[in-house]
Amino acid sequence: MAATATPAVASAPMSQPSVALQYDFSNPPLIEGFTPSAQRRDETSKEKLIRKTKENPFVPIGCLGTAGALIYGLRAFHLGKTRQSQLLMRGRIFAQGFTVVAILVGVVATALKPKQ
Repeated sequence: MAATATPAVASAPMSQPSVALQYDFSNPPLIEGFTPSAQRRDETSKEKLIRKTKENPFVPIGCLGTAGALIYGLRAFHLGKTRQSQLLMRGRIFAQGFTVVAILVGVVATALKPKQ
């Protein structure tokens, strides 16, 4: 029997691409089906707060009512007025519920608003 010679397969190491992939951070990535807004403008926190308040004014009203009832209720509790404190804590719960409903109404209104 003759020995069969198996050809030696040279295992060449995987070559790295000679040109490294570069990403341009000044442009957003291209995503199929997504077009970024052409009117991108940075707005300050104050401008954003004013814009969101104009869109749904009941949310800040509910937040202020919740904070007011909480602070006044804690003050009444500290002074020993337990009945008044209990009423204010119930008022706080009502104000929180009002705020949650206002947020949900705002979300639904935004979802139903036609896109520009």
